[in-house]
Amino acid sequence: MKSEISPNTSLTRAGYVSLVGQPNAGKSTLMNQLIGQKLSIITPKAQTTWRCVTGIRTTETVQAVFLDTPGLLLPKDLLQRCMLAEALEAVREADVVVLLIDATTSLKEAEKITIAEVISGTSSPVFVALNKIDEASPDRIATLAKWATSELGHEVRGISALRGSGLEELWADMAEALPLAPFLYPEDDISASSVRYFTVEFIRESVFEQFREEVPYSVFAVIEEFREDQDPVYIQANVIVERDSQKGILVGDKGKAIRKLGRTTRKKIQDLIGRPVFLDLWVKVLPNWRRRRGDLGRLGFRVPAGDVDTD
Repeated sequence: MKSEISPNTSLTRAGYVSLVGQPNAGKSTLMNQLIGQKLSIITPKAQTTWRCVTGIRTTETVQAVFLDTPGLLLPKDLLQRCMLAEALEAVREADVVVLLIDATTSLKEAEKITIAEVISGTSSPVFVALNKIDEASPDRIATLAKWATSELGHEVRGISALRGSGLEELWADMAEALPLAPFLYPEDDISASSVRYFTVEFIRESVFEQFREEVPYSVFAVIEEFREDQDPVYIQANVIVERDSQKGILVGDKGKAIRKLGRTTRKKIQDLIGRPVFLDLWVKVLPNWRRRRGDLGRLGFRVPAGDVDTD
């Protein structure tokens, strides 16, 4: 997606903005709204972002590189440890941090502790946003705002990432907080992630949309071939599951389910790249891949040093 970087004046501001918060707080929706295009996958299910997704918004004088991070949670397996480590790294590297809190839910004590620890790990400007205020009760909004102000020590604002309310004010404050610097990417780029990366994400999103709760959280994908020099673009991907029973569900009766998955995903890729695509999907069983350090590494996850297999 990258092209040659053009020079910018010293009057521009540029930097990384990490979007953090609990699962399903609306981070992906917020990033998609701010850049004006869908890049992060969005489903009704929580915890669908497993790796950081980048999105870029560029104006005449400001370029913000957004990092949509995995949700902050107490990890139950090695995959979730990888996800939490990725979110923490994004906070440490950020020039600006935006903490999203779902205003429609009550934070558990463990969630409050995790959020406070994460936010304390940065010296960069932090903006706290209560999301979904159009759906939340006034009492809950007041309770969360009081906790965030007193415990985190940052100003709290209300937004609706889905409806767009409060977003331009939040953007203006983020832009002002970014450092004076030349742009990091060409002005017409919308992401630093590759089409291969988004293909994997679109496959996962389609799985979340099509299958029941127990299947999507065991599914990942790997791109085996990606031929952009032919028309249509040829993509061969392996859809990874943990058990033979899950493979049967994804393939479906006479291959109906996997064909539907391919059609749905192909359209998303074509909408992104503006070219016809031939998507060739295969389902492979990799037992307990979410708990095995070697498997996670081969699938592209960064496993924190010292973590061991959890099966």
